[in-house]
Amino acid sequence: MEETQSKPLKLVNCFKCGANVFIPGELQPLETTDCSKCDAELMMPMMLEHFELKAKVAAGGMGTVYKASDTVLQRDVAIKLMQPELAEDEEGLESFYAEARAVAQLNHTNIINLYQFGQYNDQLYLVMELASAGSLDRLIDAHQTVSELLVLDVGIKIASALDAALKHDLLHRDIKPGNILFNMDSEPKLIDFGLACKSEAGVDYSEQIWGTPYYIAPEKLRREPETFLADIYSLAGTLYHALTGHTPFEAPEIDDVVLAHLNTPLTPPHRVVSSISEATSEVVARAMDKAPASRYQSYDEFIMALTAARSQLLRSQLTQAPPVRRSRPQTAEEEVPAKKGWFRRKG
Repeated sequence: MEETQSKPLKLVNCFKCGANVFIPGELQPLETTDCSKCDAELMMPMMLEHFELKAKVAAGGMGTVYKASDTVLQRDVAIKLMQPELAEDEEGLESFYAEARAVAQLNHTNIINLYQFGQYNDQLYLVMELASAGSLDRLIDAHQTVSELLVLDVGIKIASALDAALKHDLLHRDIKPGNILFNMDSEPKLIDFGLACKSEAGVDYSEQIWGTPYYIAPEKLRREPETFLADIYSLAGTLYHALTGHTPFEAPEIDDVVLAHLNTPLTPPHRVVSSISEATSEVVARAMDKAPASRYQSYDEFIMALTAARSQLLRSQLTQAPPVRRSRPQTAEEEVPAKKGWFRRKG
């Protein structure tokens, strides 16, 4: 009887437990199996030009993000591969190109850097800075609530990033915890400009609504022209979730969540979690006012309010005595795809 010769085992490193594990050589590139040490998902590496894709870290509507190694420059990067089924979709292609163009214009510490955009064997891809210390979404999942000081720090830095984007006439349009990552220095990084658009004349929503329903601004639902004030609302909603462990409005059905953004008064964060300072609560609540004209009218104004709340919180902490042993700082964990999906309503 003729024996079938199997391919040699492939040695890969598990990103979760750190163990070097052998996986079956018969696996196709990007195909996965379980780690024998911790049951995490392991992937058969794939070469894309001079990049070796090693592990899947996130998946979204337009593409999948992988941790990869640049074999020429000897550095770790993130690579976003466009979903194959979207390759023939004209609208999907334009969204992918739009993300590449949008990120390429921006140079800010808290916006993920784009290194390269290319196409290889009909596969479109983006090569980006790797932020491998997890997402705000994962941090909320792990701890339920995030420390007020860290939330304010994230808010100040991401607001500054959005202000930099606005100076290039760009709106992000999908701010949510899953789109805020952390690098190994715990610096927050804004990602996913796949829905970004020019802001000069606002966005006309006569046909459809894009966004994440848990953080979507009311004016988008009312199909009013969209401005940067919608991004301020969504960022404040993201901070609300991190502070309280709850999205601003919760209901069994998505449609009810959407209606709450339009009609239900917001419960201030300090009424949900009593330890949150009133100063922080007031800033978040004002940024989430249902009337855009009642929100902060510039990122500078929003950042100053967040900074003032942060200073007040630090002063109150310094006056507390006696000092206690400092615990290990709260940090982000390995990134997983955000659980909150996209929302699209056709008019």
